[in-house]
Amino acid sequence: MQLLVYILAYPFLWLISVLPYKLFYFFSDLVYFLVYRVVGYRKKVVYKNLTLVFPDKSEKEKKSIQRAFYKHMCDMFLETIKTMNISEEELKKRYALPNIDLLLDLEKERSILVLFPHYGNWEWSIIVNVYLKSKGFAIYQKIGNVYFDRLIKKIRGIWSTTPISQRETVITMARNHQKGIKGVYGIVSDQSPQAHLAQYWTEFMNIKVPVYNSPEILARKYNHAVVFAKVTKVKRGYYNTEFVPIAVEGSKTKENEITDKFLRLTEEEILKNPAYYLWTHRRWKHRDKVPAEYL
Repeated sequence: MQLLVYILAYPFLWLISVLPYKLFYFFSDLVYFLVYRVVGYRKKVVYKNLTLVFPDKSEKEKKSIQRAFYKHMCDMFLETIKTMNISEEELKKRYALPNIDLLLDLEKERSILVLFPHYGNWEWSIIVNVYLKSKGFAIYQKIGNVYFDRLIKKIRGIWSTTPISQRETVITMARNHQKGIKGVYGIVSDQSPQAHLAQYWTEFMNIKVPVYNSPEILARKYNHAVVFAKVTKVKRGYYNTEFVPIAVEGSKTKENEITDKFLRLTEEEILKNPAYYLWTHRRWKHRDKVPAEYL
């Protein structure tokens, strides 16, 4: 069944990826109409998240953010598909990296963790690897359909990027460190861990939640540099990503310092333009399970 679904869907995805941009974004508008107006995909979740995070905003303001978010989400989903056939020249133009020299300087000395929030467009960041001398790794969560999982790995593996699953991350970093192989690891790092497995709880958008601190643990253990990917949507289909240093030497940071800095930088971006954050995730679902020691 998985193969059948893939066989039926792949030609459609390929066709989307080769559409001229005017038609491509017109199609995205149609997808928005279906997803938001007809199906109402996770509208209750999105509105609830916006209400939690922005209790002082009016219903009109929250609805406006919600509509803008769904338009952006459809664009970003289709832009991931567009990666199947986008050229290097085109992607460089649409995903600008004004201070890529920061990564080039850091990689001379050590491996780098590039931390992304679910904000803007993180999929097109694979273009970063074109500029690097170190090996680039894109950490991702496996998809249930093995054929679509292979497709995502293929897309993210363009231009010599090596996709690795979350489970493979620790082993890969340990092996590379042991062999003296420098790497640049792209990690989307603002997911919500299971409450009972969380090692650290802190406030995110003024709500106490469990947070992943695995990137920090690895950075401190292997003395990786850590940077924040600050993604700005310049206009439809165009992004500007600036790298903001969090730690030059991870081993010299205090406990939770890296994690806290990442969260504060993420909050800054959300507050600037909340429509570009991924509100469909139940990011604050464990807010009522805060352990006594964190109250």
